[in-house]
Amino acid sequence: MLPQSAIPLIPQKAPFVMVDELLHADETTAKCSFIIRKDNPLVDQGIFQEGGLLENIAQTAAAQAGYKAQAENKPVAAGFIGSVRDFEVFALPKTGDELITEITVEDQVFDVTVISGKVWHSAKLLASCEMKIFIQQNNV
Repeated sequence: MLPQSAIPLIPQKAPFVMVDELLHADETTAKCSFIIRKDNPLVDQGIFQEGGLLENIAQTAAAQAGYKAQAENKPVAAGFIGSVRDFEVFALPKTGDELITEITVEDQVFDVTVISGKVWHSAKLLASCEMKIFIQQNNV
């Protein structure tokens, strides 16, 4: 049932949360929304920084993985950015802006997921990249 709060689906905790709502998720894609608040640690002088855009993409991927885990009654696993390729920033958003971030899983090999991500504000593409994410398996 979407949209839903993305917060329970990700391992990150406040103040380092860069997603608000999970708007769409399936086996290979996800879309999240995020409204930039002035107290966000990655805001400098009212501008959301490049690292915030990168973390927003990673947390959208985490929300997709958390959604899948929740559907399978499994715990949400932590993930770590292993590498980033072709990170391009076209514009930086400001506080109050709503970001819409889309990720697509390009490949999955063992505990490594390769995703492509794009961040939008209104109809404007702000950033894009490819990211390798290492998933920490919960040994139960």
